[in-house]
Amino acid sequence: MACSLPSRRFLGALALLPAATLGVGCGKALGISDAHAASSVPESTVAAAASTPSGMPVQQARFNPVTSGAVTSLAPLVDSVKGAVVYVEVKARPRRVAAIQGLPPGWAERFGMMPQGEAPARQGLGSGFIIDPAGTVLTNNHVVDDADTVRVKLGDGRSFDAEVLGRDPLTDVALLKLKGAPSDLPSVKLGDSDAVRVGDPVMAIGNPFGLDFSVSAGILSARARDIHAGPYDDFLQTDAAINPGNSGGPLFNMQGEVVGMNTAIIGGASGIGFAVPSNLVRALLSQLQETGVVRRGWLGLAAQDLTPELARALKTNTAKGAVVAGVNPGSPAARAGLKEEDIITSVAGRAVESAGSLTRSVALLKPDSKVKVEVVRAGKPQTLEVTLGTRPAQRGEEELAPRNSAAPVARKLGISLRDAEGGGAQVMAVEPGSPAERAGLVPGMVVVQVDDAKVSSASEAANAFTSAKSGAALLLRVRAPDSDATVLRALEVP
Repeated sequence: MACSLPSRRFLGALALLPAATLGVGCGKALGISDAHAASSVPESTVAAAASTPSGMPVQQARFNPVTSGAVTSLAPLVDSVKGAVVYVEVKARPRRVAAIQGLPPGWAERFGMMPQGEAPARQGLGSGFIIDPAGTVLTNNHVVDDADTVRVKLGDGRSFDAEVLGRDPLTDVALLKLKGAPSDLPSVKLGDSDAVRVGDPVMAIGNPFGLDFSVSAGILSARARDIHAGPYDDFLQTDAAINPGNSGGPLFNMQGEVVGMNTAIIGGASGIGFAVPSNLVRALLSQLQETGVVRRGWLGLAAQDLTPELARALKTNTAKGAVVAGVNPGSPAARAGLKEEDIITSVAGRAVESAGSLTRSVALLKPDSKVKVEVVRAGKPQTLEVTLGTRPAQRGEEELAPRNSAAPVARKLGISLRDAEGGGAQVMAVEPGSPAERAGLVPGMVVVQVDDAKVSSASEAANAFTSAKSGAALLLRVRAPDSDATVLRALEVP
């Protein structure tokens, strides 16, 4: 399910409040407000369209809804794809909730926020769609985030337990694998979201409010919408009815191809829904299938849109691009010679029209890849070669470990690790109330020694942790985040 969230003004006042406390039991809501808070809908909010089944059969219908003066039924198209649309049910056990940072003791309870203690169990419903006959399913990350069990139901009545193969919180995409499923399930193709035009007919199938496999139709209303859900917003907008329960479901073109994954809605509005473009989903698939996480290219600079006013001030005739406002010392951009006031016009042959398009273009490239960056400097075009770095997690972002890494390490310790640059095991996540939290471990710390054994990788740390006897107290030597200083921590093994 999905919950409508408060207005941007209210969210701004409670910036430290975890989104989940705004609607327990409604799934992992996106803490975002409407894209134009100062426009004609200043108080509307964008909420996660909690979950919607989606999928389409292997056979693709070729269907033209426009005929000479007659209205053509969508029934043949629905029949051709509905078998691949699925119903996603998730359950999560109660979890401890850490104290809300920045608030004095007692304030959370005073203002009705979630206090430190036990978070209630969660149960939610969503949608998804099968993309290969062996049972690979796409859905939204917020549908399955924190789920302990995932059950997927097909339209023919069959149901399967599912494993979460991979998640990408920044684009709200998740990949599931059905357990024990046959290899001949109905499936659908990802279409070309760049080919769909504003005004083209589209169709959604999902489970709004638990009403199984509901169908709605409309048109593509807009492209490239930034609704402030994350740094890679590039949503398709549609007036096809999208409601809580549609999250993760497919948005089809008239050829029976998925051009978007239904993800968000405007709270209180009608006919305003948003979908992740299929081309963006396709770009993430290989990493989600191989490692379960998405690693993105990184330049290491701050940029802003090139406005007509800035263009005049910079004495350039360039109309579109991203102006470099700052370069991080030692970053890939700095090593390649990028400078403040450079205007970036393309990356790896892809035109850059704004700071947002620069962010999205670089994020689709793999770390360590060498790319050509076209810039205008002092009115003259130049080409620089940049070796991209790996985008680090920003403050407040969830950082996930690759499936083939040593994380998560022994659930009973409540810690996840990954290999750290320069050696050691970097702490990626610490579960509230766990032995790791009680030991004073926090994300960003790097474990370099466990008892007398030096640690050079996450796997070595994992082996040391998992081989320790119950009741043992492990002496850890760790490097604090953003520091070369080491400190000692004692980790008790339950």
